[in-house]
Amino acid sequence: MTDLVKNKKVGLNYELLSTYEAGLELFGYEVKSLRAKNASLEGARVTVRGGEAYLLNATISPYQPLNTPDSYEPDRPRRLLLNKKEIAELEGFESKKGLTIVPISVYSKGRNLKLSIAVARGKKKHDKRETLKKRDAKRDMERTLKSK
Repeated sequence: MTDLVKNKKVGLNYELLSTYEAGLELFGYEVKSLRAKNASLEGARVTVRGGEAYLLNATISPYQPLNTPDSYEPDRPRRLLLNKKEIAELEGFESKKGLTIVPISVYSKGRNLKLSIAVARGKKKHDKRETLKKRDAKRDMERTLKSK
């Protein structure tokens, strides 16, 4: 499993409650673009509509801009491949106030591309500061242990 695209700020902005693995319904040139790491998950989210889950606001740039169709939209909603039980669980989480579903990363598993998503609760400003302090303290501890 190699990470192709990561949402770097998800750990800072959200408290992750549970994670899921989903397949992606993509065009061939989108797969090539993802394998070339020409995508961004910043500001992306997952929503459940009509018994199906969709990835919204994820940008997948064209692999070869001159060869992609004129009607191609980099930010189009992409359907996620999950089983009915998982979709029902996500729909329940989405209906609760304060919870959102965010993508964590796109990775390859064998010859398939998978999307790691998480049910998350947004962090307040003081929680973000606390996370940064813990990260800095851990880094300093590792640095002092390494120097000895």
